[in-house]
Amino acid sequence: MERTGAATARAPTMRDQSASAIEDSTFDAIAAIAHREAGLSLPREKSAMVAARLRRRMGRLGISSFEEYLRLITGPDGTERRRMVAALTTNVSSFFREPHHFEALRAQILPDLLERAAAGARLRIWSAGCANGQEAYSIALTILDLAPDASSLDIRILGTDIDPSVVRFSELGTYHSSMMGDVPERMKSQYFVFDSFSNTFRAADALRQLVLFRDLNLHGPWPMPGRFDIIFCRNVVIYFDEAGQKSLWPRFEDRLTDRGWLIVGHSERIAEDTAPRLEQVAHTIYRVKA
Repeated sequence: MERTGAATARAPTMRDQSASAIEDSTFDAIAAIAHREAGLSLPREKSAMVAARLRRRMGRLGISSFEEYLRLITGPDGTERRRMVAALTTNVSSFFREPHHFEALRAQILPDLLERAAAGARLRIWSAGCANGQEAYSIALTILDLAPDASSLDIRILGTDIDPSVVRFSELGTYHSSMMGDVPERMKSQYFVFDSFSNTFRAADALRQLVLFRDLNLHGPWPMPGRFDIIFCRNVVIYFDEAGQKSLWPRFEDRLTDRGWLIVGHSERIAEDTAPRLEQVAHTIYRVKA
């Protein structure tokens, strides 16, 4: 049908908002909050990613502009600030990701620690930035493969993440079959319960008993008592600026036992002057010096 006359004016909709870019000044203010709250480094070239992720939050809240959202997160209630940080973090994970770490865990790191645990010693492992929990469960699977009675020993794995939603997901321990491709069939059959109706695998009790999940902001207090024999913090620190990275490495160093191990991501390196008690013993694997 032919249209005549001037177009009718209308108010902007969320669809219009989703097509627009976030203003630089608004982006800078949001980035500053994310940095202050969680140490995230968000340069302006990430504005499209930030805008896309925040639009999902804004849609749930019925907010129509980034400026309105900024007013919300600068208010006295910090709830939405925490949810914003969770929305901006990247939760990429898979079972046995970066397999060489788990090969080292099996062959080099765990045998002595498990021997001591069998004699009554404690063994504590921290999966920092655990995302959907696959890293923590992969560690537990490796332990159970070497020590089937591990759940009866003083062995615990702590998985932490800043995003409460992925922590709750991890606690459920239930994964769609599409997420299980890197888990050996014998481990699936022994340590998971398959539900054919939902096509999911749920971690069995022997596996779940080894793992505990908690919310934690790495740039906040670490309330966990004691030290860890092994810390995994892989592909997490890369999201922080240089100052944030340099502040975290010595904190991890201080939380390791004598001769403890720190395992980092494939693109992460620890400068010797940042954590002088840590020495690199293999690619992205560090240990407290003797």
